[in-house]
Amino acid sequence: MTNSSIKTVGENIRKYRKLKGFSQEQLSEMVDVSTDYISLIELGKRSPSLKRLYKIADCLEIEAYKLLK
Repeated sequence: MTNSSIKTVGENIRKYRKLKGFSQEQLSEMVDVSTDYISLIELGKRSPSLKRLYKIADCLEIEAYKLLK
């Protein structure tokens, strides 16, 4: 993924997480990753694997493609 794509994914994860009313800590527990990892993804500093992206989307109860656009 390009840097702008990684940033878009992070912004979308943050947007949908907040719409669900989840904290980073709550989402990290559901996805079984550290809170720091969620933070880095949302800041566009880490790129989640495809498997992890689907797990995040599942926890947020959205289609995974919505995190990519």
